[in-house]
Formats: sequence, C-alpha cells, structure tokens
Amino acid sequence: MTLQRCAWADNDALMRAYHDEEWGVPERDSRALWEKLMLDGFQAGLAWITILRKRDAFRDLFKGFDPEVIARFGEDDIQRLLGDARIIRSRAKIEATIGNARAYLAMRDAGEDFADFAWGMAGGVPIRGDGVHVPAKTPLSEQMSAALKKRGFKFVGPVIVYAWMQAVGIVDDHSSSCFRRHG
Repeated sequence: MTLQRCAWADNDALMRAYHDEEWGVPERDSRALWEKLMLDGFQAGLAWITILRKRDAFRDLFKGFDPEVIARFGEDDIQRLLGDARIIRSRAKIEATIGNARAYLAMRDAGEDFADFAWGMAGGVPIRGDGVHVPAKTPLSEQMSAALKKRGFKFVGPVIVYAWMQAVGIVDDHSSSCFRRHG
C-alpha cells in the first residue's frame, strides 16, 4: 500500500521525510518554535527544500539556534555567516535573526513564554484546515505577524508566519487524502 501524502511532499526523499516526521506536528518548545520561525524567515523568496537542505549548516553556524548566543553576534559573526556558502547569505536575514534573538529574549525576560504566546493566539490547540484550500495567509497569521513585529521581530510577515504555523502544527493543513491529516 502506498501512503498518500500532500502533493508537495511526494517528489523528493528529503521532503517526504520532513512531511512524514515533522511538518504539522505540534511543537510546544519555545526555542524549537523560534528556530523554525527563523528558518521560515530565511525561506522568504525561496523554496523550502533549499532551507531544508541547508538546515544542518544553519544549525551549526547559528550555534544550535541558541538565542542567548545569537543575541551577542556582532559584525565579525555577520561577516563569518555572509562568507559561508552553506547557508543563505542575506545580510538582512542574518541581521533579522540576530535581532529576533534579542526580541525572543526580551519576551522571556518580561515573563512572556514564546510557546505560550504562539499557541495562546491560536487558542491552544491545532487549527484544522479543510484539507482542500490552503491559504497563503489568514487573519490569525496577520494578527500574529503584527504581534511579533510589535515585539521587534523582523521577517515575520503574515505569509511567513502562516507557513511557520503550518510547519509547527499550529495549523493542520495536510490534504484531505494525506495519511498525516489530523494525526
């Protein structure tokens, strides 16, 4: 028996594994949620497979996506990152990640847990898509984008935020025929 997957995941082994094991699985860890949001920011204008293929290098060069470490990155670190072809070498995206680490820490230091923030806006449970129509953004992704921007985050527009919400299981947008739907 062949598993039915979302159509976007069926043409590449890495994408199949990502779909089958990660995409849409509810993530409740604040640091892991933040890492995935940063990677979605790097995806802007690119295909997700590009980021997926470079994810290990991102994790290496961004020190495991530890916000405490990244928040202290300076110009030498930016130059180091810009010089490494293993990742997306966009100064704007690199600087946004550094600033976003600082915004994440500011939330934490103010007593606001990142996971509680994200899941709280969604009502605490995954939002079930209809399995047919997958929007690029929703009113909730627009609200969450605005809330993140208010807290100082960058590269968190409503389309990026919606892709992130799908990736981390805040939204279940698996197709109606997909074996992972609601699972």
